[in-house]
Amino acid sequence: MERRPTPPSQPAQTHAVPQGARTATVTVDERGMVSGWSDGARLLLGYPPAEILGQQAARLLADPDRDAWREAAAGPRWSGTAALRHRDGHRLDLDVLVHRRPSGERPGGTEWLVVSPVAGPAAAAAGEALGEWAFQQSPCVAAVFDEGLRLARASVATQRTLSLAEGMMRGLRLTDVVPYEGSAEAEAGMRRVLDGAGPEEISLHLDPADPERTWHAWLMPLKDADGRVRAVALTAHADASQQLVRRRMLLLSEAGVRIGTGSDAQRTAQELAEVAVPAFADVCAVDLLDAPRHGAPPPDGVALRRAAVRSAPDGPPLPRPSGEVLRCPPWSPPGRCLAEGHGRVYPAGDEVVGRWAREDPQAASWVRESGAHSLLAVPLRAGDLTFGAALFGRSRRTEPFDADDLWLAEQLAARTATSMQGAVRTQRQHTTTMTLQRSLLPQTLPEQAALDIATRYLPSVSQAGVGGDWFDVIPLSGTRVALVVGDVVGHGMRAAATMGRVRTAVRTLADVDLPPDELLSHLDDLVVHLSAEEAGADNSADTAGGVGTTCLYGVYDPVTRRLCAARAGHPPPAVVTAGSVRFLDVPAGPPLGLGGLPFESYETELPEGSLIALYTNGLLEPREHDIDDALDTMFAALARPARNLDSVCDRVLTSMLTHRPDDDIALLVARTRALHADRVTTWELPFDLAAVAEARKLATEQLAAWHLEEAAFITELIVSEMVTNAFRYGRPPVRLRLIHDDHTLTCEVFDSSNTAPHMRRAHTYDEGGRGLLLVGQLTQRWGTRHAGTGKTVWAEQYLAEVG
Repeated sequence: MERRPTPPSQPAQTHAVPQGARTATVTVDERGMVSGWSDGARLLLGYPPAEILGQQAARLLADPDRDAWREAAAGPRWSGTAALRHRDGHRLDLDVLVHRRPSGERPGGTEWLVVSPVAGPAAAAAGEALGEWAFQQSPCVAAVFDEGLRLARASVATQRTLSLAEGMMRGLRLTDVVPYEGSAEAEAGMRRVLDGAGPEEISLHLDPADPERTWHAWLMPLKDADGRVRAVALTAHADASQQLVRRRMLLLSEAGVRIGTGSDAQRTAQELAEVAVPAFADVCAVDLLDAPRHGAPPPDGVALRRAAVRSAPDGPPLPRPSGEVLRCPPWSPPGRCLAEGHGRVYPAGDEVVGRWAREDPQAASWVRESGAHSLLAVPLRAGDLTFGAALFGRSRRTEPFDADDLWLAEQLAARTATSMQGAVRTQRQHTTTMTLQRSLLPQTLPEQAALDIATRYLPSVSQAGVGGDWFDVIPLSGTRVALVVGDVVGHGMRAAATMGRVRTAVRTLADVDLPPDELLSHLDDLVVHLSAEEAGADNSADTAGGVGTTCLYGVYDPVTRRLCAARAGHPPPAVVTAGSVRFLDVPAGPPLGLGGLPFESYETELPEGSLIALYTNGLLEPREHDIDDALDTMFAALARPARNLDSVCDRVLTSMLTHRPDDDIALLVARTRALHADRVTTWELPFDLAAVAEARKLATEQLAAWHLEEAAFITELIVSEMVTNAFRYGRPPVRLRLIHDDHTLTCEVFDSSNTAPHMRRAHTYDEGGRGLLLVGQLTQRWGTRHAGTGKTVWAEQYLAEVG
């Protein structure tokens, strides 16, 4: 917008501005009222103080609704072009600088200081000449102030530091541009320089984004061709010591985040090198001991392996570590720091470094190839454990390492060693837990004739440690076999120990020959008690006590070819028959440890050669697929024909896992067999003691048909005792059954009474009480299993040991 012409009667105001009125200064209080009005403001806008003081500052604006004024009021400082209205009505577009500062009249209040230069063409021309002198003589951040202490020129670095354009600052005093601590003292120093006192060194704050940073500045007189001081040049740089301290603290902070992210010592060494180069050094090599060492190394030196080497991006490429053994003599930089337990700085031309490079070129090759002129070696120590040594070199930087750099390197090394110590502790705990876990799992699969079985166990690789997954195969009476898979909640030593207790309880309950649903009910009670015990002893967050444990328990009978199973919060078993895969409809019971909730059994007949797969939920939790995709993949792997069950296990794991699992995985695959009628014989006996002899005769004849005559004598004694007990203490009907598989001969006697026999020690003159003792001595196993009505007393002989 065009300005209204100045009346001819006032030409002097355009070219001659009084020395004290070259800055227009306006103060506005929190209410938006004008509380201060300078002579420069009067000259610039035409208002005498009496007409404007106490008035709304908005009346000075040509465009009071402009968003820029709201921006100016919201922040601590604002600069820009303002459209103002002169007293005579014409518009003025002026560059203004607005500061928000504490109020001098109201404690705790604020006010706005608005400044703008008042200058004529002569001042602008003089400023150009002064600026040229300054930029010819000032090598760094620079600004030129004229004889009135007004800024005439500012270097690009100064504009960048102050975040202001030169045009915005020209004509303003230093106290207007940076109203921070030291500005007034700086102006006093400028006045002394103009008066001939010579250069001065001062301190002040320049950066509005970092008001705590102290800048060192020099005030230099600028002279004309006649030698008269015409201006003052200010050159400044940030306090180098503060910047160095800040960089070191930032480096230590970064080291705390980036070093020790894994459990591998070599990876931790590489992280140290990545943090140190190029922020601290131009090259870094980290050499590690094969195992952490207590105390000083032997006097003949120590063997190290290079774990990491790194140079600056623009430095010479260095060969990657190949795992070679480096024999470091005790006088070498790494050997000396390991022996002394602290670091050392080696300046350029140090004799030790030169000798090391000559006598051990393999270990010191990185020093020669990088051209390092200053070397620093520190041990990687945590407590009384030493893990190796870190060496740093400088080649591009001209400044050598000093004592402060040594302190920083030792801090980095200490953090690295602490991370390695934690990794060693974690690895030791992981190994201990793995050892416990594997010792609690079945070491070998028992011999039995009902199933062909293959198993796999994959421990977790997560930082939480291995979990409590387990499997078991338990031979039962009557050639039956129990299959168990379970998952104890949690990870680590506690989960493994709980798994061992639960697995032992399952074996104990299985020996009682409980049905699957009853076994899980008893197991649920046990987990509740375990949880209560642990909660009383240690009420910590990681005390699980087994609550949430899942379990699948199934019993397969090769005589009837029937599978009976129950589950507690566990995935159902998969069955493959005639090439088709399906889940068995085993009712989903609650996880163990909740207490009081029922479990249900499911029974089905399986054709001979059917495949049964039991697993833990870790198998169905791959990171790349959802559960439906995982199930499809598992079904496809199970359905494909395989030469043996080990191939089935490997195929399932290979197809489902593309990574080491985050959770433990237990997998049990079984193929059913059947005992045909020619291997099983059953007789129903009349309820009469006279039938005992008939039972012995039937058994002897059957053994002859099986070509087991050598077992006839013992079998007759067993049948005689068990059938006699059934007649004396049981109820009809009474059935005798003989089962012959490849390894055992089983004799079973059933009656409808629920009274179980108990072995006791007969005294000298007792007439009875020796029958079961005799059975126990003549057989390998004997026991009783209960059904819904009645019981079965059984005894097993191992055929390989008969005779």
